[in-house]
Amino acid sequence: MSDEITEELFYIYILSNEKNTILYVGFTKNLKRRVLQHKSKSSKGFTSQYKCTKLVYFESTIYVLNAIKREKQIKKWNREWKENLINDMNPDWNDLYWMIS
Repeated sequence: MSDEITEELFYIYILSNEKNTILYVGFTKNLKRRVLQHKSKSSKGFTSQYKCTKLVYFESTIYVLNAIKREKQIKKWNREWKENLINDMNPDWNDLYWMIS
């Protein structure tokens, strides 16, 4: 048995569509699985309807309550603030899925 402690991460993420006209903010414990669900359109909803399949931003924390609070905070932001957040990490708005797969 190992004494190593593994910390669980929680992710806040932003998805966009191909033309970057729609932004979706979400939170998950398993970013890879969740983004795959969005990409495969396995759940009918906002992201499926608006074709939000491109991961343009994500951040992580070990605290679930911080992740929930941060998701709610970003959801309340105006479009310009969200774009600034994305631009700081991903100025070309590339699909960042490769970073987590």
